[in-house]
Amino acid sequence: MKAVMVMFDTLNRRFLPPYGADWIHAPNFRRLAARTATFDTCYAGSMPCMPARRELHTGRYNFLHRGWGPLEPFDDSVPELLGKQGIHTHLATDHPHYWEDGGATYHGRFRTYEFFRGQEGDPWKGQVADPDIPEADRVRRDHVWRQDWVNRQHLASEEDHPQTRTFDAGLEFLHTNHAADDWFLQIETFDPHEPFFSYERHKRHYPHAYDGPHFDWPDYKRVQETAEQTEHARLEYAALLTMCDQSLGRVLDAMDELDLWDDTLLIVNTDHGLLLGEHEWWGKGVAPWYDETIHTPLFVWDPCSRVRGERREALVQTVDIGPTLLEYFGVDRTPDMQGHPLRRTVADDTPVREAGLFGGFGGHVSVTDGRYVYMRACANPYNQPLHEHTLMPTHMRGFFTPAELKNAELVPPFSFTKDVPLLKVPGHALSNPYSFGTLLFDLHTDPGQEHPLLDDALELRMATLLTEQLRAADAPLGQYERLGLPPTGPVTPEHLLARTQKPQADAALQPPARPEDFPTGPFSVQVPLRDLIAHPEAEAVVRAHFAALLDGPFAQRAVNLSLLQIAAIAVGLLPTDRLREIAARLSEIDTTTPK
Repeated sequence: MKAVMVMFDTLNRRFLPPYGADWIHAPNFRRLAARTATFDTCYAGSMPCMPARRELHTGRYNFLHRGWGPLEPFDDSVPELLGKQGIHTHLATDHPHYWEDGGATYHGRFRTYEFFRGQEGDPWKGQVADPDIPEADRVRRDHVWRQDWVNRQHLASEEDHPQTRTFDAGLEFLHTNHAADDWFLQIETFDPHEPFFSYERHKRHYPHAYDGPHFDWPDYKRVQETAEQTEHARLEYAALLTMCDQSLGRVLDAMDELDLWDDTLLIVNTDHGLLLGEHEWWGKGVAPWYDETIHTPLFVWDPCSRVRGERREALVQTVDIGPTLLEYFGVDRTPDMQGHPLRRTVADDTPVREAGLFGGFGGHVSVTDGRYVYMRACANPYNQPLHEHTLMPTHMRGFFTPAELKNAELVPPFSFTKDVPLLKVPGHALSNPYSFGTLLFDLHTDPGQEHPLLDDALELRMATLLTEQLRAADAPLGQYERLGLPPTGPVTPEHLLARTQKPQADAALQPPARPEDFPTGPFSVQVPLRDLIAHPEAEAVVRAHFAALLDGPFAQRAVNLSLLQIAAIAVGLLPTDRLREIAARLSEIDTTTPK
């Protein structure tokens, strides 16, 4: 038995021709759909990148217990389980997060692996002198931003690009081993993840006039750019996707050339999508997990059923991919896995689940039945209690600090930790879901998720489904308290939140504040916070309207941002009405008054 998984990062299904995007130049995705079963109702689970990969390895949700982090000592790893049964597993990737503290235990579960450098600020090339960076529309200008411009100097040729080299390595494995048996190859590229760096021959498919600042790497924030800038970024993403399509075509060519279709499972998937201006947002992880980010593409060719050119409607998830690989190779799932093999689903659309769970640590906890999507926010504005449960205390880049670990405690095992107790550490979310409220959508009548429903009977059914999923995942008790749901017993009308939280949901749906709506000047919401707090009168204005902005830890991280930029990133912290009040007061300051 042989299997190949081609995995892209940040592949938005709404930009793929098999899912209706006829304007995208992606002939190989069309070709792929003609050779596989195309899944229409596939959802990711634990978000974003490394939590999604932990699901691929373990076949179970992890975002309720842990944020971004490595595989844990008690985790089951599908590549490792395959390896123990004599299946040679190989990873070819340019995904930089595997080589950071928060992802350092994943690639080692493969028998062999290759890594190619240079994506998204990967600390690759050492250069002391600052690189040439063009005028760019970018809020976050940290060391990752700088390093990315150092790296780009070494990617002038498409042959040198890490995506190209990753697929080169995958194809080398295929040509070396196609006549052998019992192997699994994972070709995994970071693209089309931002920054949307591609080459002129891919950009030519999307001609447009643009003379604004460089813009191929949006911040994760509200859209404050012009319509022209927004369209430009979307087309830059499209060009990179076209480059990905070319790489996919190379794999399909090899499948043809080496006669692999007769005995090789092929899975083409992604971890999540991306908001590219939809819902007035860029990125992922701050706004709720809308369909553009969580409803993912999936293509499967199974040489056993030989289904090709057909659609599948059954609700499936990322947690199902690992169990599918195990069953294909005749390896038993472990009792801790929540995913289901998709062999029968590929063959005849057999359902594998009633509901799918998804979310990010400390954010909305959501559930879908394939038609309705219920996004449960926290029940209190503090988004607490929230704890990390881990034996691997690392963040994306770096360890948990001694200050974080000072209040850690050792707590009893969960059902899936193999009798191993865990560290319970106070946790922090990237954004507060309370600012968005609890949301309920009908994807049949509102596929754009623009009109949240208020339907108590439907919310009760979906909240019950969600609670059942929490219990099946052995969620920490703190999650029930944070979400206002019962750890035992029935969900009742008293537990519903959508109607109660409608005011903040309505506020979050209001158009974002834009630069052209506010005055400029030495004291305005468009100058950095550091400049305002350096002037006593300006500091007094900010403090009078929002003292917590200056007194909390956020101020140190945001000191180089303007109040307008802060409002776009931290939803709920500076609502538009408050921003207007501050702008009006700042405009009254006498600019001739000495500091």
